[in-house]
Amino acid sequence: MAAKKDREKGHATVTVSQEEMEQLTRRVRMLDDRLDKLDSIVTSLVERVMRAPLTLELTCPKCSQQIEINITSNTRLRGGI
Repeated sequence: MAAKKDREKGHATVTVSQEEMEQLTRRVRMLDDRLDKLDSIVTSLVERVMRAPLTLELTCPKCSQQIEINITSNTRLRGGI
């Protein structure tokens, strides 16, 4: 990209070729597709977790006692997050 400075007005003018504009458009579309796929994966994962209870088992580093944490939900998500 070439940038030119308009000395009279003090504004920067950017000239972009048609080829560069098409490449930029392709990159934006690819990024949009990737974000859509990532959103679908996260939504699917959250729906799976919300359907069944999740159990975490931890061991206390001080007393070595085992701690169990249950995460449950009776609400199923619909649509986007």
